[in-house]
Amino acid sequence: MSSQKNKFKQTEIGIIPEDWEIKRIGDEIELCYGKGLTEKKRIKGDFPVFGSHGMVGEHNEFLVEGPGIIIGRKGSVGEVTFSNKSFWPIDTTYYIKLKKNGNIRFWYYFLLTLKLNKMNSHSAVPGLNRDIVYEIKKGIPDDEQQFSIAKILSDLDSKIELNQQMNHVLESIGQAIFKHWFVDFEFPNEEGNPYKSSGGEMVDSEFGEIPGEWRVGKLGELIELKNGFAFKSTDFVDDGIPVIKIKNVKPGKILLDNLSYVSKEVFIKNRRHKIEFNDIVITMSGNRIDGSPDTWVGKVALFNRTGDYLLNQRVGIMKIKDKENISKYYLSQLLSGLKFQYYFITNATSSGGQANISPDLINNSMIIIPSNLTLKLYHGIAAVLFKMIFENEMENEFLSQIRDLLLPKLMSGKIRVPVEA
Repeated sequence: MSSQKNKFKQTEIGIIPEDWEIKRIGDEIELCYGKGLTEKKRIKGDFPVFGSHGMVGEHNEFLVEGPGIIIGRKGSVGEVTFSNKSFWPIDTTYYIKLKKNGNIRFWYYFLLTLKLNKMNSHSAVPGLNRDIVYEIKKGIPDDEQQFSIAKILSDLDSKIELNQQMNHVLESIGQAIFKHWFVDFEFPNEEGNPYKSSGGEMVDSEFGEIPGEWRVGKLGELIELKNGFAFKSTDFVDDGIPVIKIKNVKPGKILLDNLSYVSKEVFIKNRRHKIEFNDIVITMSGNRIDGSPDTWVGKVALFNRTGDYLLNQRVGIMKIKDKENISKYYLSQLLSGLKFQYYFITNATSSGGQANISPDLINNSMIIIPSNLTLKLYHGIAAVLFKMIFENEMENEFLSQIRDLLLPKLMSGKIRVPVEA
């Protein structure tokens, strides 16, 4: 490894490392217009199609050879996305061409630090003017340093992506086991053989045939429904205790980005609305069936985080009354599936532009309740899968924090990276 200089110099743009050069962005990169490709014209293929807010589909042809960078030009202004594969950027985007030698991944991370999403130059429809970007001047390292900086950051992102892929596999395994046991009724019998195909007794129910020791009951027998709190707009602050809103709950998953926050004082006053680890959450307002499935009413997910989180209004917690009678993993998987999603949304009442479900509808929902032995066996397997998913998610949060702390320091030269000889 070659030695790195740690000296800095004062320049017209501030202090930068002595061996870096001030460069005008427009002399280093070109922001090129994407090309229109409507959804109807896309043919399913191997190449991602990018809009201003990320990937929007796939196509059998590409416009730009990867790897490459996509920037939102209209709508989601300044959103920066990286594609390892060749891709098609549509006409609401720019894609990046390097005018000189350089590292494309370095420029991706560098562009993230420019906060392009704050550079809206249009009043009606948000838009990014590339001429404004071109005039920005920054200290830029040489090609070798660009590679070294990009490698550190991309290694972190690669590990995050690997964990995400692993979680997709674990979630698929969990769904496959759930279907095999509770839809196909092939859970292991006392001899360890598949129940139904081994001649296990089946009895009639309002859901059709179910195993003999199972029963049908009301959801309200098993859970106590608790509502979130109607926070005032003045309660929300830039940082503090996170609040889970309807927008954060998706089918089978709770997203912890784009959170809202309240102060510690507001949290203390409303701590009875705190969400506990592995609580089951349900959205009680949302879109009707003609809206996007991600915004439908009646989305259910298991909350797998520790720490202080509050619940906003029209989001409910289903607290299990007796853990001996039901498994939180079984219940969350059952209620987050398409069958119950359609049940909740088709039985919702409409008010203005949204659909609502009532506590009575939730409590009176009929569900299949497996035998305690089957639930206990499934709970043990699901607990292992959910634990692995949780640990991967926690590691990703930690890695993301490290990356986000390193990014501005590496791009300003405050932290220097050894260059391989």
